[in-house]
Amino acid sequence: MGGADARIVRNTALVIVALVALRLVAAAFTPITFDEAYYWMWSKSLAGGYYDHPPMVAFVIRAGTMIAGDTELGVRLVSILLALPMSYAIYRSAAILFGGARVAATSAILLNVTMMASVGTLIVTPDAPLLVASSFVLFFLAKVLETGRGVWWLAVGAAVGAALLSKYTAMFFGAAILIWLAAVPKLRRWFLSPWPYLGGLVALALFSPVILWNADHQWVSFAKQLGRAKIEDFRPVFIAELIPTQIAFATPLVFLLGAMGLHALTWHRAGALASRVLIETMFWTIVVYFVWHSLHARVEANWFAPVYPPFVVAAAAAANLVPWQPRQRRLADFCLRWAAPVGTVMFAALIVQANTGWLSGYRRDATVRSVGVGWRELAAEIEAVRIRTGASCVLAPDYGTTGWLAFYLPRGTCVAQQNQRIRWVNMPEPDPKLLAGKLIYVDELREGGHPVLEDFFTQVTQVAQLQRKRGPLVVETYGIDLLEGARGDVLDRSPPPELVP
Repeated sequence: MGGADARIVRNTALVIVALVALRLVAAAFTPITFDEAYYWMWSKSLAGGYYDHPPMVAFVIRAGTMIAGDTELGVRLVSILLALPMSYAIYRSAAILFGGARVAATSAILLNVTMMASVGTLIVTPDAPLLVASSFVLFFLAKVLETGRGVWWLAVGAAVGAALLSKYTAMFFGAAILIWLAAVPKLRRWFLSPWPYLGGLVALALFSPVILWNADHQWVSFAKQLGRAKIEDFRPVFIAELIPTQIAFATPLVFLLGAMGLHALTWHRAGALASRVLIETMFWTIVVYFVWHSLHARVEANWFAPVYPPFVVAAAAAANLVPWQPRQRRLADFCLRWAAPVGTVMFAALIVQANTGWLSGYRRDATVRSVGVGWRELAAEIEAVRIRTGASCVLAPDYGTTGWLAFYLPRGTCVAQQNQRIRWVNMPEPDPKLLAGKLIYVDELREGGHPVLEDFFTQVTQVAQLQRKRGPLVVETYGIDLLEGARGDVLDRSPPPELVP
């Protein structure tokens, strides 16, 4: 490695470490989201699968809380630190596929300044480990291409298996790899080799706990996720959300570079055939599915996490390799120069806004419902009501409120979701003795109260109205109901809709 390349590597490493450190600081003081609280509860009862997703996110959170405790930083610690090996994988992938430290460094930095990576590793969801695993899938496929050694297929299988343990979306990697091998003449020999199939067995072996868990639970997780978009539900309005949300998640300048790079690779303007096709198939196989999905149901922006590794490599190729005309060259140079500052400022602004509401003048925004600002204070008020009423357990109507209550109430407090018990099938049931006495029910204040509770209790009395606030903004007002006189089992054990004929 020459002096110039060594300097690029060193500077890239310093930038990425600084970005990771910024996320760690943000993680320490930003309240957790309702999804994170839910997955934190999973991490207390590790299993081969869960109602919503495979188990990787629970293991990531468990590892972090073993180091930093049951705190906001503990929940997020390992997810954020995984950005370091992720960055290495992207750096090496780009270096192998397109050559040169500059393209590799650009890829690693561009990935880290996207909101998908910066926010996606800070807010721990299944997409965080999926993004990391996807980076290694690309890296190990690049090693197959570079070395021609079959043993790298085992590493590919391990990375795909880790991705499958993160989220079911990873199943599309199999199709993408097959298309890549079929589309590149020199790679078709792998169809006659045992190594890709052995790699598939490795992936299957890693994924087998999820299969076994689903087999033990009437395949409920598969039914839930695979049934999200129904062909008969044709609602193309959702496709209009795709591009705006991805511009935001990629950040505008990275999005422009990525689009330019994909166009250039399609028209053979950079890189060898095998490298170009690998990037295109890893990107478009998943994107085509989500475009189809968006014709029938909403596609959340974070679902595109597995396409970001090839996308940023395409962006780096656009910035450093493609022989653009002068006008396009100026655009590419502008995007490259300002992508990192813009992405960093966007991340910092989002964190400030989520915690304070300053940037919107304390008005509502997209973060106000999901980030648990105000919950620590609200939980203290709920605990005071529980003690005053003599309630032995706290019930909630949804998984998000249940997770927040469990995280912010004193440790050991009995907390349970009154319905949708399939979500908690891996966890110990609440002590029947705690459910036999007075209970309080925490839900957003609703006109007409909660008539359904009268099927379970003889007396339902509202005892408090409490507000969750972000600065002067009232985010939600909660009604606290005292429940007395249980009519048998207080938990609604109706089967989930996926299991209802």
